[in-house]
Amino acid sequence: MSGAPTEILVVTGLSGAGQSTALRTLEDLGWETADNLPLPLLDRLLSAPVPAGAGRAPRPLALGIGARTRDFDPDRVLEITRQLEATGEPIGVLFLDCATAELERRYAETRRRHPLALDRPARDGIARERALLAPLKRGAARLIDTTRLNASTLAARIRADFARGGLSEPTLAVMSFAFSRGVPPEADLLFDMRFLRNPYWDAALRPGTGLDPEVAAYVAADEAYEAVVGRIENLLLLLVPRYRGEGKAYVTVAFGCTGGRHRSVHVAERVAARLRAADFSPTVSHRDLDAPGVRPAA
Repeated sequence: MSGAPTEILVVTGLSGAGQSTALRTLEDLGWETADNLPLPLLDRLLSAPVPAGAGRAPRPLALGIGARTRDFDPDRVLEITRQLEATGEPIGVLFLDCATAELERRYAETRRRHPLALDRPARDGIARERALLAPLKRGAARLIDTTRLNASTLAARIRADFARGGLSEPTLAVMSFAFSRGVPPEADLLFDMRFLRNPYWDAALRPGTGLDPEVAAYVAADEAYEAVVGRIENLLLLLVPRYRGEGKAYVTVAFGCTGGRHRSVHVAERVAARLRAADFSPTVSHRDLDAPGVRPAA
């Protein structure tokens, strides 16, 4: 198969059992996803080459297939999966199940009609769909019963089972800023560096920035510096993997001081270097480094 994905997962199950949540979570994890693709187009998709100039390696592929899929035939779906398995392609089926009473409650709560019972009670459609999907349920390598799971819990389960290395890393940003110009609204974690001694009050250091070695040395000589900054680094080394585990796409760590030129700049650079040493890949920006200077309060 030309341009084959690294892994293929067929996501199926009862309508209302969480297929949309599962696909959205997989997409957030870096998977390519396609929902309700007509079966005649499935072979074409799986055999399609990577477009010229795509500029990215193949990713895992998740296919949402179920009773709402045009030309749906569970036996044909199983046949396709067996054919791919025979060629050595890594493919599996995830089946999302749910108790009938809970599905009825969900349909009543959302006021949606069951796709197989547009003019009848939801229970009739659920029973019909359960029978229709029985072959796929029997052939599924993985089954998740969502009867007692809410959307958040299901998403956490999908993240735990299907996160793949290198795909779902959060975009990590470290920035410095000036409190005098406002707190950055995008900051997830914010640290105030105004407790450190300020190079602004040294006439020789005032024109410099936290990128200059002499300014950095002046800031680092504060007796509280190492104890505080070291603890911040350890805190981030603990928290960033937790954010990744929760599926957070962006994590921004902001360090502020009065003018955004000296203390916050140096600390942002130091912390970013520590994160890189721990195999994270932060981008660093200094929002107010080139802004006109602000005279600190005496």
